[in-house]
Amino acid sequence: MTAAPTTTPDLLVTTYLHMTSREQFCPAYTEREDVRVETVTAPTVEFYRFLYRSVGEQLRWRDRLIMSEAELQAALAKPGTSVHVLYVGENPAGYVELVREGNATEIAYFGLFPAYQGMGLGKHLLSYGIEQAWQPGVEKVWVHTCNLDSPHALDNYLKRGFVIYKLHQYPMPERYS
Repeated sequence: MTAAPTTTPDLLVTTYLHMTSREQFCPAYTEREDVRVETVTAPTVEFYRFLYRSVGEQLRWRDRLIMSEAELQAALAKPGTSVHVLYVGENPAGYVELVREGNATEIAYFGLFPAYQGMGLGKHLLSYGIEQAWQPGVEKVWVHTCNLDSPHALDNYLKRGFVIYKLHQYPMPERYS
């Protein structure tokens, strides 16, 4: 998988996608026996930041790093929030964070550690996350991605059945420089 560009673009382009019916979902799971996903109940801030950095450091993810420990702990403990970690053997390889509010579930964060990219594990983890998101009463699953994310992210979302409903462009925030 391609690393993030070495220079920051002038614009942050955010693409919003959603599924409004479970029938849109096109799962793609791996058959590798050494791959599993575990739900982490009450993740510590330290473990969560390890996951977040491991996935997002090369992609310039900053939002959860600039939160205080108390703010992040509150976000993780918010009702409807769940964190699911992909393991290859005994090693964490990525995670997906879901946030359910009312009849909608957001895939808030999703990604793989760089060493595990390009192996088909992203579609597996995303499929798992979508499956978890479509709980009884959910009418929409949504996600957003941007031009600082993996260049394969948007394609993976589209192949799993998401459709684009909004595109937003604005000057690049300083925290991503």
